[in-house]
Amino acid sequence: MPLEIVHYPHPTLRHESRPLKRVDAELKQMVAEMFELMYEHEGVGLAANQVDLPYRLFVMNQEGNPDAKEFERVVINPVISKGKGSEEGQEGCLSVPGVHAQVPRKTSIFLQAYDLSGNEIKEELRGFPARIVQHETDHLDGVMFFDRISPPARADIAGQIEEFEIDFQSRLNTGEAPTAETVAARLAELEKLRT
Repeated sequence: MPLEIVHYPHPTLRHESRPLKRVDAELKQMVAEMFELMYEHEGVGLAANQVDLPYRLFVMNQEGNPDAKEFERVVINPVISKGKGSEEGQEGCLSVPGVHAQVPRKTSIFLQAYDLSGNEIKEELRGFPARIVQHETDHLDGVMFFDRISPPARADIAGQIEEFEIDFQSRLNTGEAPTAETVAARLAELEKLRT
């Protein structure tokens, strides 16, 4: 089945992803599909749970440009530490298209992770790349960007978020959307394969 971006409040978006222990050809194919979806939807990052997968993995390209391959990154099992500074910046999310808000993030972070070849990543990131990594790592912890904004900012987008909730509920009622139980069972099966 081809991967698709799931929209809030799909249950997988609140699932805390498990660390990957195994990378295989199928996972590499999923990563390639994630990059395609990210570019197709004009994003700069995409986490595995945004495509209904329970793995601690995301893809990113700070340029958002498929021709700028040198900026493509696959980040597996990220751990963020040594966050410094704080600044607000505009963020959106492919799982809530059209919704944007000012989100406070650390201005610099230290990232420890692995790439798709199993090489260890250890580096300090600043500015926009640091923001992308924080946003995508939040996804892997089941955190949405609007969970981090101020109550007044949250009130500004509450109507838009509610539209996603109403749409999902109506698809749930017609059987087009999966129930939380169905999703949990599927994610548990997938986790057995690689975590």
